[in-house]
Amino acid sequence: MTSHARRVAALALLGAACAAAAHAADTLYVVEQVVVSVNSTADGSGERIASLKSGDRVELIERSGEAVHVRLADGREGWLRAIYLSGDEPMRPRLQQSEAENARLKAEVSRLQAQLSAAASLRAAAPAAAEDAAAAPAALFSAAAEPASRRVWPWATGSALLALAVGFTLGWRMLDRTIRKKYGGIRIY
Repeated sequence: MTSHARRVAALALLGAACAAAAHAADTLYVVEQVVVSVNSTADGSGERIASLKSGDRVELIERSGEAVHVRLADGREGWLRAIYLSGDEPMRPRLQQSEAENARLKAEVSRLQAQLSAAASLRAAAPAAAEDAAAAPAALFSAAAEPASRRVWPWATGSALLALAVGFTLGWRMLDRTIRKKYGGIRIY
């Protein structure tokens, strides 16, 4: 193989490696800041290309010391300081997702309570109608159904309280970790 052919092969390998690196870029999020400027140069002295808000996604191209070369959602590229980026999605979108899930679950609980009250009213009406036809079987049915439903509620209430306590604890720990990570291990509250 000639030296020219080796150079061409080396350049082809280098180009393939660069293309693979470009396709395997990390997704990062802007941390809890009001506005972050994206500049045309790594040292921040160049032209301001864009402003990003907390939660905006950018694609990592390369790191150079404290600066990070990123690709914005609209395809433009620029530089910003690495401390303004995090691999974790910000709390605000996760909170909105949790609130939406909470609203959905509340609607489900309301629907189930309506079904339960409808079933209780039918159960209350059933013994009166059943007394005329067959008093003994109806009394056995209503007596057997009530204790079973009474046994379910303590378990459901206990499970809901346990889930609430675990969710609160995990949320507090996640917030604590995020704050300490942001401020160099110091608790600021």
